[in-house]
Amino acid sequence: MRHAQRLGNYAIGSAEWHAARAEGLGGSEIAAVLGLSPWASRFALWHRKSGLIEEQLETPAMSWGKRLEDPIAQKWADDHPEFRMRKTGTWRSKAREWQIGNPDRLLAGSRVDSAILEVKTAHGMDAHEWGESGTDQIPVYYRCQGMWYLDVFGMTTCHFAVLIGGSDYREYTITFDMDEAWVMREAAEEFLASVRDGQRPDIDESNSTYQTVRQLHPDIDGTDKEIDAGVAAQYLAACTAERSAKNWKRRASSELLDAMGTAKYAVIDGERFAMRTAVGDNTPHLRPVPRKKAAA
Repeated sequence: MRHAQRLGNYAIGSAEWHAARAEGLGGSEIAAVLGLSPWASRFALWHRKSGLIEEQLETPAMSWGKRLEDPIAQKWADDHPEFRMRKTGTWRSKAREWQIGNPDRLLAGSRVDSAILEVKTAHGMDAHEWGESGTDQIPVYYRCQGMWYLDVFGMTTCHFAVLIGGSDYREYTITFDMDEAWVMREAAEEFLASVRDGQRPDIDESNSTYQTVRQLHPDIDGTDKEIDAGVAAQYLAACTAERSAKNWKRRASSELLDAMGTAKYAVIDGERFAMRTAVGDNTPHLRPVPRKKAAA
């Protein structure tokens, strides 16, 4: 490859894979740097890169995603015979050695430009985050990943093969955008400099950050510690607000259930926003229906 250097063929999640990425950033990490990842915060990633917490364990969703990668990729290949497809390994940009790429597949063909294929699985509840098949409307964190890989390899096109809810197959394509690449490069360099300089990011509201702080202080020594009054006041106010919000939601839920009667869905302006569901012989309970995001 003219723009990228192959480091090796490491199993994702292996010690070798983590070592190759230790002083750089991969495509699955750049969204966290930008504060756009639903799974990892900038705070959590900083502590992993600093060696202060362990690497993230593989979740069932991640495991099944890997198991389903081959058949989904094969479906895409069957529909696009103009491409030759091959598995790849861990790469880095020759121009920016800290920019790491682990694309799922590399694509080539005699009459088509080289490209990248990313394979994804998604829960049916998240289908609303994906646009119509054939467009470039994908979740922003996956767009970051695809754009990162295009920047590593100096390519123009990244295809996505996506299986949603186990049976809804869709395809998407994004093209390289230099403005987006510059934003990611600058954010990555600033983040890596903060790791080298020991400049910890601020704590944010994400669950990822909360779990990171728990890992940083796993022991309980039985002592008392005087806490800053501002930190204490913020926590106590949040507890009060949480109780109030729960009570408010419970009353609002009761009023909505009463208004719905025996209906399954609650609708406003023709759009479903809540639904009654029941498990077994239990009485119905209420849950929200994800609302479609407004077009940008």
